[in-house]
Amino acid sequence: MALELEISLLYAGLLALLYFVLSVLVIRLRWRDRVGIGTADSKDLEVATRVHANFAEYVPFLLLMLVLMELTGAGPILLHALGSLLFIARVGHAIGLNKSVGPSFPRTVGVLGTFIVLLVQAGYMIGYVIGRVV
Repeated sequence: MALELEISLLYAGLLALLYFVLSVLVIRLRWRDRVGIGTADSKDLEVATRVHANFAEYVPFLLLMLVLMELTGAGPILLHALGSLLFIARVGHAIGLNKSVGPSFPRTVGVLGTFIVLLVQAGYMIGYVIGRVV
């Protein structure tokens, strides 16, 4: 019997596609600037690798928490809200950072959206455990 994790699987797939795009952007810049490791003096490559790395720093953990929420029976509306917000946030972060290394509206949306997902997930999980213990 397979676990029913359709919602988490949907967002894992969408985020995997986004990660692929971010990876290709880094590879293209490495080829263009002939940089094997690091970023050399390429500002474009430095930004692209930070966008890629930031994604890798946050998304796996947030996806794991989405799976755990689905396994504990979180409602589909909440799961879709968090999954879609995470996807939109990560797209916004990538666009915003590529526009400017300083503050920008898309980057702000990306950071705030990611943190909202993180905090809501943390609250759900803590509340779930407290609700089962009490």
